[in-house]
Amino acid sequence: MVEREARYLVTRRLRGTHLAGFWEFPGGKCEAGETLDACLVREIREELGCDVTVGAKLLSVTHQYPDRSIELHFFRCDLRNDPRPLLGQEIRWVPRDALRSLEFPPADGELITLLAG
Repeated sequence: MVEREARYLVTRRLRGTHLAGFWEFPGGKCEAGETLDACLVREIREELGCDVTVGAKLLSVTHQYPDRSIELHFFRCDLRNDPRPLLGQEIRWVPRDALRSLEFPPADGELITLLAG
């Protein structure tokens, strides 16, 4: 989770992916043997062309979708440069009070509640 000037960085899931069209916080799947920190650094570089400093863990969530179970780990992160949508995804900086106006996957619900109050 990246915050700058009281706004959170979110990206829109691409067409053809699980939960296409939903908004999400940047990150992704860990590769075999990869630490959570290394995964975030790799995914944000691949998706947004940014170097990142991974900070404190905010929350871990396990969620069961009809076709899969996922485990999410949310960390505070600081970007060292400005993000660019390298995969063609839409990106936005969203104020805290506008987070609930976007459609996030159900697994992100607890984080949205934490951030939006």
